[in-house]
Amino acid sequence: MPPPPRHPRRDSAASSSPPPGSENWLRPWAQMKYFSFHPAVYPNMIRATSPDAGAGDLVNVYDKEGQLFGSGFYNPKAHVPLRVLQHGENVLTEDALDARLDAALDLRLKMLRLPDTTDAWRVISSDGDGLSGLVVDRYADVLSIEVTSLGVWRRLRRWLPKLHAALGTKQHVIDVDADIARIEGMRRADVPEMDDPAPRSVRVREHGVRYQVNFEDGHKTGFFCDQRENRLKFGQLTRGRRVLDLCSYTGGFALSARMAGCEDVTGVDLDEKAIAQAKKNADLNQVRIDWVHGDTFTWGRQMQQNGKQWDAVVLDPPKLIFSRDAEEGQLGRNKYYDMNAVALGLLERGGLFVTCSCSGLLDVAEFEDIVMRAAHRNKRRLQILDRTGAGADHPVMSNCPESRYLKVLWCLAW
Repeated sequence: MPPPPRHPRRDSAASSSPPPGSENWLRPWAQMKYFSFHPAVYPNMIRATSPDAGAGDLVNVYDKEGQLFGSGFYNPKAHVPLRVLQHGENVLTEDALDARLDAALDLRLKMLRLPDTTDAWRVISSDGDGLSGLVVDRYADVLSIEVTSLGVWRRLRRWLPKLHAALGTKQHVIDVDADIARIEGMRRADVPEMDDPAPRSVRVREHGVRYQVNFEDGHKTGFFCDQRENRLKFGQLTRGRRVLDLCSYTGGFALSARMAGCEDVTGVDLDEKAIAQAKKNADLNQVRIDWVHGDTFTWGRQMQQNGKQWDAVVLDPPKLIFSRDAEEGQLGRNKYYDMNAVALGLLERGGLFVTCSCSGLLDVAEFEDIVMRAAHRNKRRLQILDRTGAGADHPVMSNCPESRYLKVLWCLAW
């Protein structure tokens, strides 16, 4: 896929003259300049659009030869003006679009049977479910919804009752970034308000561990369901060990280890509100964990100077790479290197090291190379036990590999 322009135009780069033969094309339509199977089509990749192609419309997509190529959401003022939802010659209707919600629900409810183990899981995972711009997480009887495309926003009024009916949920919280809303042209009036005020928090369970999800202060949709199976595995592998959870957020890994039988568990995070929520989560489970409000670099280096080490260390930092820009991307890569070097310095030789990255623009091979260089530079060898990622409720489409954003490396560090 060609890289997006650094400063995308606010209007489509489509030409004003209609392509030859377009009078016979199915309207509304958009034509691409280049072949790309990726769902995101940027302004410089669009040749022309029909005059009746409006913001938020479902349009038919034609390739540069004038052949029907797929269907998708169109919005001329967006950073990504065309989101291709389906490839092929079959026209994507509104009914077929609705059926994608049914398919996503069937995957979670009938195949994965997620309600058997948790009431916190991802219902819709944007491009992974063929619904670009929509993320829905379920937390008990509340749906936490993140919208990043006008095409989704215009259909949310229709989809909300369908989701609530299928899941037995009663309330929802909708999160829209203010800048995205302005660029995409999302109006609050397009989505109905709830009769009751939106909940501030809700309690959920996950593999026997209880959490309070705070919608007002939490990151993204409130809680990171993607680490669910990794938290369980971490608890199983750390029984009896002294555990350090770096970038602990609201305490998921720390709590999983403590509930699995670890008596000595420390959680560190720079976010004061996250630490406060982690303490509440520990109280919910009636366990004691040593929480530290501090910076991983500063606190970690101080502990190194003090000669403090643990038997198991997990490092799960927030997203550090936000742009394809080479300079900005390198800054994020340097942070991953430094954080892993600090974390490894706090680990006993032969101890369990679990390190994560949630940056979609950093692929698996490069992430592992960064971790290995950090280890080797510090005269440590890594005995790699496993490589995991997000749970199956975060599926990845083959034509959108960056949605495999979460990477987790499991090692013994010698």
